[in-house]
Amino acid sequence: MSSTKSYSTSYISSSSTINGHTTSVSEETHTDPEGTIIYRTSQKPGEDAKVERVRVPSGGAVEGGEKGRIEDVTDNDKEYEERMEDEYAKREGGA
Repeated sequence: MSSTKSYSTSYISSSSTINGHTTSVSEETHTDPEGTIIYRTSQKPGEDAKVERVRVPSGGAVEGGEKGRIEDVTDNDKEYEERMEDEYAKREGGA
């Protein structure tokens, strides 16, 4: 019996400027047979960017019945920042 494995990646981003102050939000979602990882980045005017990582296993639940785990990775996820920079460069025609 053969099984089909599914993989997907999606990117969503938005920003708004009110009275000269820009707020931006982006989300990157990776899904594979093991589950889904969601990276959310948000930045409010005058604040450092906040990055969250949510991991949801393929079964949908984590030990203890939790539905997912949110982990603040603002300071330690440079790989994510590099991927986002690469993605923005591609969209702007720079890569």
